[in-house]
Amino acid sequence: MTSPMSKQMTQPQAMRRLLSNFLKELALSGWATARVILAPRGQVQPGFARLDYGDLGPGAASLLGALATLTPGTTSLEIDTERHEIRLHLLDASQTESTLAAIQRDFVLPLRVLSGAAS
Repeated sequence: MTSPMSKQMTQPQAMRRLLSNFLKELALSGWATARVILAPRGQVQPGFARLDYGDLGPGAASLLGALATLTPGTTSLEIDTERHEIRLHLLDASQTESTLAAIQRDFVLPLRVLSGAAS
C-alpha cells in the first residue's frame, strides 16, 4: 500500500506529521467523546472494527495500537501479526469507514515512512 505521499515524505516530515495528526485527533476525538457523554442526542452505536495495517512491522503496529488507544473513542484490543490487523473498539461505530480511513491517513502513512516500510 504505497502512496505517492509516502514516497515524497522524509522521516523528519513523517515524525512532525504523526505528532501534529495525533494532537489534532486527540483534541477532535476528545471533544466528540465529551459531546457524546455530556449531551447524548441519539443512540450511540459502539462496535468493533478491524484495521489493516499492511506492511508495518510489529513495533510500528504496537505504536499504531497505542496511538489509537490514546485517542478518545477508540481502543485497540488485539494486534494480529499474522493477518496484519488491529482489532479496535469504537465508541461510535456509525462512522466506522471514516474512522478507519482517518487512522490510515493520519497514523499509518507516517508510520510507514518512519519504519522504512514506505521505501
